[in-house]
Amino acid sequence: MIVFDLRCTQGHTFEAWFKSSTAYEEQRAAGAIICPMCGDVQITKAPMAPNIATGKSDRAETGAARAVATRDRGTTTHMLEPQRELFHHVMEKLRHHVEKNFDYVGRDFPEEARKIHYGEVEARPIYGEATPHESRELREEGVDVIALPFPAKRDS
Repeated sequence: MIVFDLRCTQGHTFEAWFKSSTAYEEQRAAGAIICPMCGDVQITKAPMAPNIATGKSDRAETGAARAVATRDRGTTTHMLEPQRELFHHVMEKLRHHVEKNFDYVGRDFPEEARKIHYGEVEARPIYGEATPHESRELREEGVDVIALPFPAKRDS
């Protein structure tokens, strides 16, 4: 695992963990890294200061705000409590927008995305489920897809 300090175009800086530098580059290129403060997906590496272990928890001694970690598809992002609340608020707004304006195609997402990409059906915004492998194959074919950190929809 590797940790990077990241920055969005709004200047927010946050920390994220990745399996490798390649995993970071792939997720950044796919727009899968989201700023926890504003939801921006235009992310770059920020300058990093070295972390020197002292054997003591500086965070506990200074009484810094409680940090929480969220994990999604191999990326762990450490956020302060207010950032986490903002992130969840932004993601709920994004989910509402997607559900209102996109067609839900469920597990048929890879097939439908290809049909749209190759002009077999009329273009329209869609969302659904795809495995990481299916998403990677779609990107390799040139199909624009982005993984959103929403739980899978359940059929009623």
